[in-house]
Amino acid sequence: MRINKYRPHIFVLPEDDANRQIAVGFCLNLNLNDRVIRILPPAGGWEYVVDKFMQDYASEMQNLRERRMVLLIDFDRQSERRLSYVQEQIPPDLIERVFVLGVLSEPEDLKRNIKSKISLEKIGENLAQGCPENTNELWNHDLLIHNRNELERMSISVRSFLFPSN
Repeated sequence: MRINKYRPHIFVLPEDDANRQIAVGFCLNLNLNDRVIRILPPAGGWEYVVDKFMQDYASEMQNLRERRMVLLIDFDRQSERRLSYVQEQIPPDLIERVFVLGVLSEPEDLKRNIKSKISLEKIGENLAQGCPENTNELWNHDLLIHNRNELERMSISVRSFLFPSN
């Protein structure tokens, strides 16, 4: 099903296949409106995520006021510096609709660090649980807690159409 670009929707641009798998799992949540979210092909690295966003999506977002973007990257243990760098690349008029999320190191580390051995998709599905009410404990994991501010900002922007029954 195609997304109506004139209604609220969100694109997810993952850095790599591991991040894509987490995003796919997130979309498996039964409370999520999967008709308003599209996961784009992996960009091939966090710098390529920024480049691809700027080259392929930023100018289009200027005309599509209902589009939101998630740039899903690995922070490689440089969360503050990397987040600042990525946000500086985003045009000021789009910053309220672009969100930068990811694992502090890389998704494979999160998978290894979680006590129960589950797939990256299952991690994504678990991350979606409790999102509408901001009650998901997995987001408080040491490798994800740095996302808190971006999650709060994003929740305000997308909750009404991404989780419409809540």
